[in-house]
Amino acid sequence: MTHITASPALRVPPASPAEAAAFFAARLAFRTDVSDVRASLESGDPGFVLVDSRGIAAWRQGHVPGAVHLPTADIPSRAADLLDPAVPVVTYCWGPGCDGAVRAALALARLGHRVKEMIGGIEYWIREGFPVETPAGTERRGADPLTAPVDSPTCAC
Repeated sequence: MTHITASPALRVPPASPAEAAAFFAARLAFRTDVSDVRASLESGDPGFVLVDSRGIAAWRQGHVPGAVHLPTADIPSRAADLLDPAVPVVTYCWGPGCDGAVRAALALARLGHRVKEMIGGIEYWIREGFPVETPAGTERRGADPLTAPVDSPTCAC
């Protein structure tokens, strides 16, 4: 018997548990978040190369320390010189309103790289209070209390 609900959130019913498990597992195979990237980078051996796919002006404005600058348009001509195909890549761009990291990930995957997108991009990296490298040096702002935990290094999710 199907239960009919007036809930706007359930106008389209949830997928079956098996379909949901496959979907969410796939999402995790393609994406990671800024907190997990930060923890991986701090470990000293993250197991991936972090690629900033933005243009030079954005890179100079501020980027994740240790990231490789490889604008999306340059991937076909420069990726072979900068990246080892045996090492996974994590891409990022501006933020959730920008699909530059997705375009970069697609270009790298087409070249044979295993790749994930860092969701949230540099915007959420900064909003979580993580350091940013600029021409003036490394800068760090406090975490945005509406988007990141301020009294804990992780959200414990």
